[in-house]
Amino acid sequence: MTKVTLQRTQQRKSIFTNMHAWVIWLLSALFMFYKYALEVSPSVMTSTLMSTFHISGTALGNLAACYFYAYLLLQIPAGLLLDKIGPRKVTTVAIALCALGSLVFARADTLLVAGIGRFITGAGAAFAAVNCLKLIANWFPMKQFAFMAGLMMTVAMLGAVGGQAPLAAFIDAMDWRYAMEIIGIIGLVLAALFWVVVRDLSPEHKKERHIVSQSISFIESLKRVLKNNQGWWLSIYSGFAFAPVMIFGGLWGVSFISEAFAVSQNISAQAVSTIFIGFAVGAPFFGWFSDWLGRRKVVMFWGTFLALITISSVIYAPGLTQTSIILLLFLFGFSISSFLLCFTMIREISLPILAATAIGFMNAFDALFGAFSDPLTGKFLDMGWDGKLVDGARVFSIHAYKAAFLTLPVYLLLSLLTLLRIKETFCKPSFPTSLP
Repeated sequence: MTKVTLQRTQQRKSIFTNMHAWVIWLLSALFMFYKYALEVSPSVMTSTLMSTFHISGTALGNLAACYFYAYLLLQIPAGLLLDKIGPRKVTTVAIALCALGSLVFARADTLLVAGIGRFITGAGAAFAAVNCLKLIANWFPMKQFAFMAGLMMTVAMLGAVGGQAPLAAFIDAMDWRYAMEIIGIIGLVLAALFWVVVRDLSPEHKKERHIVSQSISFIESLKRVLKNNQGWWLSIYSGFAFAPVMIFGGLWGVSFISEAFAVSQNISAQAVSTIFIGFAVGAPFFGWFSDWLGRRKVVMFWGTFLALITISSVIYAPGLTQTSIILLLFLFGFSISSFLLCFTMIREISLPILAATAIGFMNAFDALFGAFSDPLTGKFLDMGWDGKLVDGARVFSIHAYKAAFLTLPVYLLLSLLTLLRIKETFCKPSFPTSLP
């Protein structure tokens, strides 16, 4: 074989590898899309679910939180399994679990069965973000990690948008059970595609020992992650910063906008979906911008601060028009997406062999805050309920919502304080080159 022929063969292999990397990323990002659509879907069914199962706001919060209970329990195991076994096998099963949970939820005739369905969905969803970030680490250069992670969240947030207004329109036209059944079937198709297409490592990385966790045990992996002080602070910041998105965008925001501004459920869902549109725009932007600036922490600070101002304005500012609400919610989603840089930072301070475990540890804090914040908000709403019912569902007053939503600015203030304990990475890896 001549030198020119060899070069051409290597170029073709490189092009194929790059294309394969992007296809793998796309399927992983589609799992994120699917996960977020399922996560926020109860927000457009609050009244329907309360009347179907004859439950209070607290009970609805607990039903939605069943997803986060499983998500929380499996975050660290998800990272360990992905590091040890590999994304292809583990994530195929995870997508199938999401689909199964959706089908169980659709067929539920009691609150218990509905909760089991949400729990199964959360169990599968626990692997989505960690899987995608692990595959980005395995298939793309380190310098592209922040941008690719942001691009992943763009696709994910489009899923959250799909779980708002489009799902609300679908439910209006048909039935919520039928909609959830279709979503379950789509998940099974995605699981099959993932199994056929995805491979754990790029050809270049197969030769690199530090990418595949064969020489370190589950316990040792976990011990190394738990000993990382900065990992703890980054995870606490992540939990506080993302919780308002889950509370407002994931469950209670649609009913609040509908009640506070006297608009239909569908219009309210469209307004709340702009949070996720803003997040979809902001996530890759802040990834690129922080790389260009050579800083992470300052970008996260000002993004979180702007999020505090915008969501507080939506809840408490008087005389807002529909246009100003949409603009503020878009800016809230855009600015809070800067928190995603903490995932890049934990990647920069962790060995690649521990990448999924460290990311799973951080994601566990997001799940922890979601697990107790939805029921807590429901409890506060029940405490302020004036007894009004519509079709068997509780209707909460604007005053009750404003009191219950005080947790949102408090969470964001605490996240800003937590940032003070986080060290800047200057967009550079700071882990040892090999295991001791």
